Amino acid sequence: MQQEDMVALWERHTEYEFVARDADLAVSTMVDDASVMHLPTMSGGFGKDRLRDYYRDVFIPGIPRDTTMETADRSVGRDVIVEELVMRMTHDQEIPFLLPGLPATGRTLDVALVVVVRFRGDLMASERIYWDQAALLAQAGLITAADLPMAGPAEAPRFMRENVMP
Repeated sequence: MQQEDMVALWERHTEYEFVARDADLAVSTMVDDASVMHLPTMSGGFGKDRLRDYYRDVFIPGIPRDTTMETADRSVGRDVIVEELVMRMTHDQEIPFLLPGLPATGRTLDVALVVVVRFRGDLMASERIYWDQAALLAQAGLITAADLPMAGPAEAPRFMRENVMP
């Protein structure tokens, strides 16, 4: 698969998730044995049929309506895309893939993410999504960053916006 085709497929996949909010369209971009895993919470699944259920029942309904994503950087290899981005949303509902079981806090969440997308043939084979869960928990008011050996909860998104994004 050509690099520009991988980028186009990845962008179409995220549009199906966040704009169209359509599980069937989202999994149409994936191989039959695809996997998706949000590593800090281990939310996701394996296999196109299970992923369709995951997108329909967990992921897509868990995306707050005001969610925005800004790409900070994207590296494209032979069969992989690594994308750094900042996702911003109001925690106005449970977000099971980010903060499972936590009722809405009304707080704004600003999360720096890294997504690793692998391709096989002309479809996506896997997505692995990483973020700093401690910073997210601090933004949600569950922990106090000052008490922990970590940067402030807004520092990574600020760094991405000021130093990485064009």
